[in-house]
Amino acid sequence: MKKLFLIIGAPGSGKTTDAQLIAKNNPESITHYSTGDMLRAEVASGSQRGKVIDSYISKGNIVPINIAIETIIDAIKSAPTTNVVLDGYPRSIEQMDALDRYLKTDTDIKLLHVIEVEVSEDIARERVLGRARGADDKSEIFDNRMRVYTEPLAEIQAFYQAKNILHTINGERSIEVIVDEMQTFIQSKI
Repeated sequence: MKKLFLIIGAPGSGKTTDAQLIAKNNPESITHYSTGDMLRAEVASGSQRGKVIDSYISKGNIVPINIAIETIIDAIKSAPTTNVVLDGYPRSIEQMDALDRYLKTDTDIKLLHVIEVEVSEDIARERVLGRARGADDKSEIFDNRMRVYTEPLAEIQAFYQAKNILHTINGERSIEVIVDEMQTFIQSKI
């Protein structure tokens, strides 16, 4: 059975970097997947699915649930380790519900915890616009991505709190401190 940890956080919260470092520090036991990376890889492949995904990502919008779930589940099941850290999912109530429905019927994957990396909008904006890697990092796109993240956040938090699996980490500290805290937490649960 695969043990799944979801990492959520605003654009610029550092969730992907945190998860990458944890997997790098624990290559024999933890695999990291970024929803964004999986979807961007599909776009880069030039497939029909990739073209559909691109039409959403390029505007900062959410990819259709069925495409995201198929991509995520396939990756988790084929992960080389038992423990999987997935960042950037869920980003909507619909995605959360779809994943929950799927996990209720599949005994091969167990969601252990959801880790929220908390940062203020000012810090997130400064980080994202400061790194400016491309069109995705323009101010208008950031504003949309932030809105898409924050609108369903309270409901997502409440859902996972009710299951007693939400753990919040302060993402405004040094990367070393954040990664150490997150890594210690994950290792205490596996």
